[in-house]
Amino acid sequence: MSLFKKKAPKYAPPPVPQPPVEDTHTQSNGVDNNNGQKSQLVFHCQQAHGSPLGLISGFSNVKELYQKIAECYDFPPDDILFCTLNTHKVDMKKLLGGQIGLEDFIFAHRKGRPKEIEIVKTEDALGLTITDNGAGYAFIKRIKEGSIVAGIPHIDVGDHIEKLEGENMVGKRHYEVAKILKDIPKGSTFTIRLVEPLKSGFGSIGPKTSGAKSSKKTNYGSGKETLRFKANGQATIENDHDDISKAGIEKINSLLESFMGINDTDLATQMWDLAEGKTNSMQLANAIDDSDLQVFGFTDEFIIELWGVITDARSGRLS
Repeated sequence: MSLFKKKAPKYAPPPVPQPPVEDTHTQSNGVDNNNGQKSQLVFHCQQAHGSPLGLISGFSNVKELYQKIAECYDFPPDDILFCTLNTHKVDMKKLLGGQIGLEDFIFAHRKGRPKEIEIVKTEDALGLTITDNGAGYAFIKRIKEGSIVAGIPHIDVGDHIEKLEGENMVGKRHYEVAKILKDIPKGSTFTIRLVEPLKSGFGSIGPKTSGAKSSKKTNYGSGKETLRFKANGQATIENDHDDISKAGIEKINSLLESFMGINDTDLATQMWDLAEGKTNSMQLANAIDDSDLQVFGFTDEFIIELWGVITDARSGRLS
């Protein structure tokens, strides 16, 4: 799936507290922008719990990005639970998904302490919203107030769901994990194994501009163009969505949470994009059936609700 065969040289950062390191041999992504021109893309990165500054490039999808970060800091790629943009905190509103703003700063959250918890399912719904990192790890994005899980102090937002009743969840998509949890009978007792993100060991970390060889990205997080990872493995630079599109995508995401207990901005974006040029719900349903989204098996009720959200957004009733 990779567009780029040549690998960047392995980057070995110095130990803290030496100054940030710039890799002068970093390979560019070389992705095509909308004008057919090659773009030299290099992103700044740090480990969320604290580390020297790294430069990341030469990737065309999320898995390759994790691989590049792992090479930069010399740890296994499967050590990364998820990444956030422009904050080292476990902020689910800042999750890296299928796109990165050209000025975004990447923070990698690594595996921390594992924990096993026994839960009695006293209600039909546990109160969890689940998403995944695009590389095989499903984790908790939201916990509903007053729910079963909200009353368990050891379960937190950002925890990776590693096992359920001894069954390995690594490699499963978020909707698969959500279905397994939903199918657990009411009244049952089950065991969940979680892995929390590594806690921060530094009081203040973030983009470092002083002492760096380049001040090219001092205004990180303000870019209007984004690098989008396509399902077919291609990465392209596109303009950011307008306010109407953003409102529609956000509402679609809420619909996914209501119907399926998952949260996936990239899936919501794909649905919004599939609706382009469609004039009724039947055309949208056919477009979804002809895409890789047909694996979800969306019900007619969901499609009708989805079309209502799209028409509301187009008419400006959501913005």
